[in-house]
Amino acid sequence: MPGPGRRARRPGPIAASGARSAAPAGPSEVAAPRDAPGSALAPFASRAFLVIWLASVVGNLGTWMRDVASGWVMTSLSPSPVMVALVQAAASLPAMLLALPAGVLADLIDRRRLLLQVQVFLTCVSLVLAVFAGAGLLTPWLLLALVLAGGMAAALAAPAWQTSVPELVPRAHLRAAVALNSTGFNVSRAVGPALGGLVLTTLGVAATYAADALSYVAVIAALLWWRREVPQSTVPPESVPGALRAGLRYALHAPPLRRVLLRAAVFFAFGAAHWALLPLVARQVLEGGAGLYGLLLGGIGFGAVGGALLLPLLRARLGGGDAVLVAGSLASAAAQAGLALTPSAPFAIGICILAGIGWIMALTTLNATAQAVLPDWVRGRGLALYLTVFSGGMTVGSIGWGQLATVIGIAPALLVAASAGALAAIAMRVRPLPAGEASLDPSHHWPEPVLAMEPSRDGPVAVTVEYRVPPERHAAFRAAIAPLGQARRRDGAMAWGVFVDAEDPARIVEWFLLASWAEHQRQHARVTQADRDVQQALRAFHDGPPPRVTHLLALAPEARP
Repeated sequence: MPGPGRRARRPGPIAASGARSAAPAGPSEVAAPRDAPGSALAPFASRAFLVIWLASVVGNLGTWMRDVASGWVMTSLSPSPVMVALVQAAASLPAMLLALPAGVLADLIDRRRLLLQVQVFLTCVSLVLAVFAGAGLLTPWLLLALVLAGGMAAALAAPAWQTSVPELVPRAHLRAAVALNSTGFNVSRAVGPALGGLVLTTLGVAATYAADALSYVAVIAALLWWRREVPQSTVPPESVPGALRAGLRYALHAPPLRRVLLRAAVFFAFGAAHWALLPLVARQVLEGGAGLYGLLLGGIGFGAVGGALLLPLLRARLGGGDAVLVAGSLASAAAQAGLALTPSAPFAIGICILAGIGWIMALTTLNATAQAVLPDWVRGRGLALYLTVFSGGMTVGSIGWGQLATVIGIAPALLVAASAGALAAIAMRVRPLPAGEASLDPSHHWPEPVLAMEPSRDGPVAVTVEYRVPPERHAAFRAAIAPLGQARRRDGAMAWGVFVDAEDPARIVEWFLLASWAEHQRQHARVTQADRDVQQALRAFHDGPPPRVTHLLALAPEARP
């Protein structure tokens, strides 16, 4: 019988022989080939996904129309390259600043309600733009303020949109659903700018903004129709500050996610150049109007749709996501150089098609890899960090390339971006993207410990795991347990270490410290199948019965047996 403060000798935070196996997968979790033939349109079998997808395409059409109007109006209100580039920066800056808090909200609250509130606010922003444009009252700084307000709302919604996808389709169709979302976005990108340019030239700026406001009605209707089932959690809920810390801690101790964020930052910083300077290419370099600007953006969208359709073939030919990312980066750099040297509008439209192909190759690869390396419990916060890097790269890049264009000219700035981007893409091959093939489903293989006393709500918890490893195998064991240390810290541990008993060298003690018993309960739910594989590999070093696991609670006056 375990005495006070002791627990029964049951396996805990390590896979042990005879330990409880993972719960069997439900119908939506049945494994399926990742690239099974004919599965690309499978998510449309889900009515909820189809309705939300169609509504989002309509909403994105309106967004692109609004962006065309905003970029073009600024060239009339203030033709300065810096002010024109600030339109792009104002749209993307909020995502850099608000993405992580938005990711926390996406993981903690009802995503459907959050999305509805954001869509209503965006409708109001577009209506205000329409009214002020119709009355001739728009000024450069008022335009930037309203674009900034729209960017803030979009930043709050972005993680919720992305994390809702797994709720709309079976797990086996998740990758196909992500790809269809990218295709839908780029269909909007292909059609929206051209449609926006047409409305802008025929009906005016106010009508373009009004059309954007109308597009949000479709999104609001789809969200009202969707009856989302709020998942029930069996672990203690996280507070907003705690969830924020958990998201940052996960990124700090998850090397695959860090690798994705690094590669994304490099690509977006240089890829922002042609997005920021394209309005000036249309007006000043090619001496065109709003219609030409819309066609250039439409060329990018058309290229993106074509690139999305060719992506499976390109991935098979190039041999993996990292090669696709490098190829997309080089195509984007070539397009920037082409825009700098373009002799005519038709040539520039063709170059924009190449830019779209390169953009979607890189963007889809980065997005899909980010999704693949994140477990469900932190998906919103992980994708929020990815969006932060995306928006930060676009914001800083837009401002920087706008400033450089002011000093040396539009064409030289594009050539600098192209050269530097190509060199960076090649240099980054030393930090390849992760394959994203690890199984991150919860393993549920840690049994609940049997306690003889009630844990304190706030006190820290120390967990020890005792192994028996012959001294001649210590070096190999230390290398094998290092990934487990990353996982412990990633999932909640504030500190972690491994010690050897000086009196008994075959006895090795792993320990990790958590802020509270509730945090340890959440840690139980976060352990993945991939973590279980690491723990099972450690058993090859261990001699004897399953490793002994001990839970130590902070000694407090109110502790009760």
